[in-house]
Amino acid sequence: MKLYHSTASPYVRKVLMTAWECGLASRIELLPASGTPAAPNRDMAARNPLMKIPTLIRDDGSELYDSIVICEYFDSLAGGTLFPPAGEARWQVLRRHALVDGLLDSALAVRYETVARPEPLRWQEWIDGHSAKIDNALDALEREVDALPAAFQIDQIALVAALGYLDFRFASRPWRPGRPKLERWFARLSERESAKRTVPT
Repeated sequence: MKLYHSTASPYVRKVLMTAWECGLASRIELLPASGTPAAPNRDMAARNPLMKIPTLIRDDGSELYDSIVICEYFDSLAGGTLFPPAGEARWQVLRRHALVDGLLDSALAVRYETVARPEPLRWQEWIDGHSAKIDNALDALEREVDALPAAFQIDQIALVAALGYLDFRFASRPWRPGRPKLERWFARLSERESAKRTVPT
């Protein structure tokens, strides 16, 4: 399999962590790719019409995207432990995953607005609105992190990737103050091999 990736992308990190957790990392060839919403990687269009990473090329040559689809595909190859198959446990894991991905969507929106957009054109209300979403998501996760199941599943993989991304790109806006439970959880889960192998650069 081949994966179009960037080592800075939290969505790619989520996929790579899943690959490590599923014992598939050695089967994946990493293909560097880059791009932003303002300057998409047009060479990717033949593989992914959205020109986004991560994009997986399976052994039969077909493509899969986006990150959650790739993660569930890896889980299916490994026997299926990261996605509960049915019932309330599945809905809660998928809900938390959606919460974390929404946090990441807002973090990327702030990142592009403050780094990619020319300074005279930056929209402070946009930055403030997405920053509020990030804070709301972190506060919600602080309230429920102690109740997370012992099993390391896709919602927790995504959360490690998201908090690591905030450390990587938003060091001047630390997320830990006022969230001691989330801080302890992140420190503990960051010791997993899949997390240590995929730290963003």
